[in-house]
This record gives sequence, C-alpha cells and structure tokens, in this order.
Amino acid sequence: MVDAEALSPEKRVQILDGAAAIFARDGYEGASMSRIAQEANVSKGTLYNHFEGKAQLFAAYVEQECSRKLSQIFETIDTDDDPAATLRAVGDRMARMMLSPTGLTIYRVVVSEAGKFPELARVFYEAGPAKATGTLARWLARQAERGRLRVADPEFAADQFFALCQTRLWMRCKLQMLPDPSAAEIDRVVHGAVAMFLRTYAA
Repeated sequence: MVDAEALSPEKRVQILDGAAAIFARDGYEGASMSRIAQEANVSKGTLYNHFEGKAQLFAAYVEQECSRKLSQIFETIDTDDDPAATLRAVGDRMARMMLSPTGLTIYRVVVSEAGKFPELARVFYEAGPAKATGTLARWLARQAERGRLRVADPEFAADQFFALCQTRLWMRCKLQMLPDPSAAEIDRVVHGAVAMFLRTYAA
C-alpha cells in the first residue's frame, strides 16, 4: 500500500494531512488524487509513487485518523477514577467520535467500498473497532483483578459497552435521519449505557 522505505515521516504527514482535508471536504467519491496532491503540495507523480490509488490512500488516512481519535478517547483510562467515571468519559468520547462528520464519513466509505476493497475494511476494523475493544478489554481485566468489577470475558464485555453507546443515535445518524444529535441526547445515551453495564458487571 505504501512504500515505507521511500516515504519519509514528514512527507507522509504532509500527504495524509492533505488527504484528510480533501476527504473531509469532498467525501470519498468527490475526492481525486489530483486534488489531494494539490492540497498536500506534492506532485501527482509523487503521490502515485507512494500510493497505488485513492483506495490505498484512504486506507492510510483511516489508520491515521483512528490512531489520533483513539488516543484521545482513551487518554485518561489509566487514571484511578472509579469505573463509572472512566466508562462515562470513554463512552462520551467514543459516541462523539462515531457521530462526528469524519467518523460517519469513514464508516460509510468503508462499508460502500468493502466489497471491492476488502483490505480497506480490514484496515479500518483493525485500526478502529478492534483496537478500541482491545484497549477497553484490558482496562476491564485490570478492574476485575482489583475487585472493582466482575468480568469473566473482558473482550465480550467491551463489545457490549460500545454497542450500548450506539443506542438510538448511531443508526439514525448513519441513515442521515439525525444530522446533529445534541449534547443532551449523547449524554442520555452514555449515562444509560454505563448504568446498564454496571448493573451487570459491578462487583
């Protein structure tokens, strides 16, 4: 997908930042390699030297965005807050990320292109959902070891928590039936998710 030997870290950031701006502005269908090259201030030839096409460039963009967003979502997960506070913080950030224009655009593109580009779906899953589930599962396991929670299968429980955080809003936003959920709506969903989760897994 990317010639990592030839692409310097600085040039990679330059190209992916340009790609991010174009994908965010024009969506996947409206984006072109020419526009991305122009935005990134590199030649079209340089772009194609490192990325075979738009799908491969989008996959690299997805990896970068997932890494950035997940680092923000889990930035306070290792603090000594009580489980409810940590889950509320993680759930709130996760919900806001998933419902953001960037989050929804990435999801829609990956789903629409997965049949033609299965590698794109794999990249998204491993960089986003799988990594998020793994991070929360490890935290749940540590809480269980400390006696704060009772979690027999941390990975399954992590999947359940993120599913609860999608209640009411996620499906309607995916279908463009709810373009801009309010902070109060997100807060209600997350607090309900945490309450239900802890009724099952509290020590």
